[in-house]
Amino acid sequence: MAFQQGLSGLNSASRNLDVIGHNIANANTVGMKSSRAEFAEIYASSVSGAGGSNKGIGVTLASVSQSFNQGNITVTGNDLDLAINGNGFFELTQPNGTLAYSRAGQFKLDREGNIVNTLGGQLMGYPTDEAGNRLSFQSQPLSLPTGGLIPARQTGAITAEFNLDARAVVASSVTPPTPLTTYGTSLIGYDAQGVEVPVGLAFTKTANNTWEVYTSVNGSAPAPFVPPLELRFNTDGTLDQSSITPTPSLTLASPNDPTVTFPVTLDFSNVTQFGTDFSVHNLDQDGYYPGELTSLSIGENGVVTGRYSNGETRAAGQVALVNFRNIQGLSPSGGGVWEATYASGEPVRGEPGAGNFGSLRSGALEDSNVDLTAELVNMMTAQRAYQANAQTIKTQDQVMSTLLNMR
Repeated sequence: MAFQQGLSGLNSASRNLDVIGHNIANANTVGMKSSRAEFAEIYASSVSGAGGSNKGIGVTLASVSQSFNQGNITVTGNDLDLAINGNGFFELTQPNGTLAYSRAGQFKLDREGNIVNTLGGQLMGYPTDEAGNRLSFQSQPLSLPTGGLIPARQTGAITAEFNLDARAVVASSVTPPTPLTTYGTSLIGYDAQGVEVPVGLAFTKTANNTWEVYTSVNGSAPAPFVPPLELRFNTDGTLDQSSITPTPSLTLASPNDPTVTFPVTLDFSNVTQFGTDFSVHNLDQDGYYPGELTSLSIGENGVVTGRYSNGETRAAGQVALVNFRNIQGLSPSGGGVWEATYASGEPVRGEPGAGNFGSLRSGALEDSNVDLTAELVNMMTAQRAYQANAQTIKTQDQVMSTLLNMR
């Protein structure tokens, strides 16, 4: 009897319409992947499969598979919007502590500085040093210090690149002697609390190709190094590196407490003496005062960099990407996330842009990959299939009615 076949066809067509309706409803959902209903025919077999021909008794929904094709990337301008251009999933720690995976990159900062998605899942990443070099593949929640200041850093090294005028005369050979401030420069260092420590450097020519270095700290008068530090130059104007071996150091004192002192190394390795005016090309130190987070950026390699009010930039980690041997084995759990299953296998971790992992686009989102035109055509086809199966039931009912009315 065709009732069974028709009923199974109605159920399958209805399920197909559910899948198509779900696709259409999520045509504008970020990171959504379209689904497809896959059907299988059903046959009735005799006992032990012996004798007679098998009879078809209808259809069943075998599975609902997803298409993980790349969706279009739309630029939003929001620094925390992320799109994966290629393979991979974001790894998230859900509020209940479980791991989930997503292609939806709509992230934001919560009040504790964690990078989270709309449902509160924390974006996972790899730890890095301040320069953005990955330290391990052990993922952890990404966060930024939004609730307070980053601490100050005490100055530990000063780098100076400058040219001393080879045409200068020996200071003591003229009357009056060349003033000590003729060739000099200054910069600001910092103590452990971020308090400014003014540092001055002055240079006086003591002999041909030889200059003595003077320093001043916290506004004091320039004084020679102890022991004296002389920069000696080769005949081609380059520095004789033996004159700064071992590496010279300077002792700075905190303005808050002059008894608190700390050493600072001086890098003069790129100093020159050419026949042109004295000029400073680079003068830098590695300390800074406390600062607050002002903005952030995420590179194509996934490194999250924070910018602070003290002018410093520091990496806060690297966005982790994962992939699976069988992405069709992932189980969708709502909210634009999937969960790993036995069929999908364990996640394989990597970094954006490495191997077969896609690169990240900051300030952009991946659109749904639903083809709305195709879904509308599929919906009409499914509707006709539903009508056709209803017609088989109607026809069978007419046959049964004819039989019952026979006299």
